[in-house]
Amino acid sequence: MKAKKTLVLGASLKPIRYSYMAIHKLVKNNQPVVAIGLRAGEVAGVSIDIGMPEYESIDTVTLYLNAQRQQAYYDYIIGLQPKRVIFNPGTENPEFYKLLQEASIEVDPACTLVLLSTNSY
Repeated sequence: MKAKKTLVLGASLKPIRYSYMAIHKLVKNNQPVVAIGLRAGEVAGVSIDIGMPEYESIDTVTLYLNAQRQQAYYDYIIGLQPKRVIFNPGTENPEFYKLLQEASIEVDPACTLVLLSTNSY
């Protein structure tokens, strides 16, 4: 599996959250990870940032925010120029799909955990 630097947006410090599980699974699969959440902290050795830090060379953004909470990040995500944005279950957002496609960014309504489990990440 080729390394794809991934931004987990909506990262949680709670082990029951899918974003938490995704960070662990990305790290286990040797994928470089950066993360943004509401609270700073650390998950699986990955530091959770707050705000909108400037990251370099993001390949994939995987979303764990509902459509309403995504709006504040539209310009930020497009500005990072990732190759794709994964919309995990519960994050579907046709309005954002359109903006991403206009910016030539791939829209992937999928589940990061499933993609990693099936080696199709």
